[in-house]
Amino acid sequence: AREGRQRRTRVLPPQARLAAVLSSREQPLACEELALRARLDLDHDRPREAALQLLVALDAALAELTADPLSTHLASRLNELRSQREATAAAAQAALSGPISDGHRETVAFTLGRIEAALRARAVANA
Repeated sequence: AREGRQRRTRVLPPQARLAAVLSSREQPLACEELALRARLDLDHDRPREAALQLLVALDAALAELTADPLSTHLASRLNELRSQREATAAAAQAALSGPISDGHRETVAFTLGRIEAALRARAVANA
């Protein structure tokens, strides 16, 4: 019975957030959608597109999460994202020229994971 309760408590917050977004009680952040698009590109073996999408997602995340009232709870995550800006820009610039290297692909995957982690931390702080 305890296991079912834990599972239920993990499922309900995302459902509540989705309901709030669908009912217009809450607006999704632009960086959330941009990160989802980058994740889709990466998962479907489109690293060039993911790199380009990620640069915009990162810039949006830095702007939106810094302006968030709960940004004090995300300070270390924001610093980590800021530290990835240069490497992410280099990956995006390389993507404009053609296929990206394995190193750039790893940068894209890592940075995207850190954006997703920051968004999860924001959701926890909002709960």
